[in-house]
Amino acid sequence: MILNYKGAEVFYSVFGSGEPVVLIHGFLENSSMWDNLIPKLSKSNQIIVVDLLGHGNSHCIGYIHSMADFAEAIEEVLNNLQIPACQMVGHSLGGYVALSIAKRENIKVTGICLLNSTTKNDDVSRKLLRTRAVKNAKKFYESLVSMSINNLFYEKNRQKFENEIEAIKTEALKTPIQGYIAAQEGMMQRPDNTEFFKQSTFKKAIIAGINDSVIDFEELKQIANNTNAQFYALNGGHMSHVEALEDLEKVLSDFVIN
Repeated sequence: MILNYKGAEVFYSVFGSGEPVVLIHGFLENSSMWDNLIPKLSKSNQIIVVDLLGHGNSHCIGYIHSMADFAEAIEEVLNNLQIPACQMVGHSLGGYVALSIAKRENIKVTGICLLNSTTKNDDVSRKLLRTRAVKNAKKFYESLVSMSINNLFYEKNRQKFENEIEAIKTEALKTPIQGYIAAQEGMMQRPDNTEFFKQSTFKKAIIAGINDSVIDFEELKQIANNTNAQFYALNGGHMSHVEALEDLEKVLSDFVIN
């Protein structure tokens, strides 16, 4: 389905019935990343998936997409569906967006599961990496995206998931360069939400890949401990929905039902 938002199209889909759960994909992904999880989760809950601005079938609205911009587009979808309250699962960038939605309080968020995601903002070295990536995107977009996707997987899993990695690269390259840059700029500017997450009374969980090269496993464990969030360790890297699908399916199913 398509929603018109600020003159741009925002794509979303709805599956099943029950308590609503919004699944928010990550950077260079789109709502199809949830395809293998929707059949199970939609048996117990209404599942809403949205393509973030500048990703999938959703258009860009600027050259910087802040977390608030991403959040507002999803809020508009939920308002259109007459959903005032829901749980959220966010993968990587999707987790940052889920936290922004909860913080804005336009939608009542009853639970957040951060999947391969963090409450922290970018440190100096991460901002430098993003700045360099934005510069390179204008010249070497295809090779940059290809390398980025490879690095999301645990090195020892890359051969095993060779076909999946190629499919993910194909989807990632559908992201326009403007969408890539706008998201990178927005992530650089995002605030630290650790204290907000800690003080929040909604249901909380963090799922971490033991060999995640993007977000440090031990740091996520510490954040979960400090914020009273349930913590789940899964084998593999930053792409638990591929590298540990069966285990993730069980964890998410338990989270959204309980």
